[in-house]
Amino acid sequence: MSVAKPASTEAPRDGRTVPLRRGGLAAPAAAGVFVLILLLLIPAVSNSYWIGTFTSAVIYAAVAMSLGILVGRVGLISLCQVALLALGGWVALRLGYGTGLPFLLVMLLTGLITGVIGVIIGLPALRVGGLYFALITLMAAAAITLVLAVVNFPNGGHGFLGYSTSASGVAHLRRPRLAEGDTAYYRYATVVVVALFLLALAHLRSRVGRAWAAVRQSEPAALAAGISVTVHKLWAFALASFVTGVAGVLLAASGGGLTTQQFPVENSITLLAVVLIGGAYSLWGAVAAVVFMEILPALFQLWGVNNNLLLIIFGVGLLQALLTNPAGIVDQLPRDLRRLSGAVHARINRAVPNRAKP
Repeated sequence: MSVAKPASTEAPRDGRTVPLRRGGLAAPAAAGVFVLILLLLIPAVSNSYWIGTFTSAVIYAAVAMSLGILVGRVGLISLCQVALLALGGWVALRLGYGTGLPFLLVMLLTGLITGVIGVIIGLPALRVGGLYFALITLMAAAAITLVLAVVNFPNGGHGFLGYSTSASGVAHLRRPRLAEGDTAYYRYATVVVVALFLLALAHLRSRVGRAWAAVRQSEPAALAAGISVTVHKLWAFALASFVTGVAGVLLAASGGGLTTQQFPVENSITLLAVVLIGGAYSLWGAVAAVVFMEILPALFQLWGVNNNLLLIIFGVGLLQALLTNPAGIVDQLPRDLRRLSGAVHARINRAVPNRAKP
């Protein structure tokens, strides 16, 4: 039976209606200008510190987007995306040190392997829902983090694990030849992440995306319409894991390499918080999320501001998102700007006749 297109793009959530953005990047012109700014303007005005920061930001934008698909489109709260990011980095390093495969092929294989592992994690977890699903993924994240802390990241050593205490340097994946410099690699990572966003957008605009919307709104109704709920949930989990695995490859080749201290379990909770603050129902929400997760901490460090202030900002932002605007900043900010613009124009219109009087 064919999947029927939902009559509305709004889904109930805690007694409220939340707009679901079917297109995500619905304005191609705005998206194109934004990508050009990332590729041309930012490298021209940034030093090495900010190039590294923006490289990390575009990589984590892909991770935030993958979690946004699960939360906003399917209604699955996953707390293992950061652990899957670390796992993708481990697989990429093992393939990079153990084989002579090109970077693009390593990226594709790592994404596929991470996607399969994501399905393995999601299959038993899908037997439960809501908070229980989140707890199972959190336990999976803790298990992955613990295993990686024991085996460590491959650094060119012998054996299956590829780690040696006598090997020099940290675990770092060799970059492609056309992107060996930091600025070139930033542009390379940006292009890959844009491709991942387009892959997600293609899913959201297809029958799969409409099936996800139906599952999120009502699983019994989706089943009655002939939609396989389990298959489509696993599909979403596989796509999110694939995107996160590719992001892990990009992170493994970024400056500084990978260490086990980079991926604490609590980072998964932080990622969920910033995704909800930015907006889980739009692909643009991932961009807003990395502003809080990467750009704002970098600014605080540059200004010498105590990082504990970030916890307060996250807490206030999360409460505001959950209580007043579940669609996040990307939905609220344009509305607030329109209201502000209307108020300013109204005041100007009232003031102009008064000045015209003798």
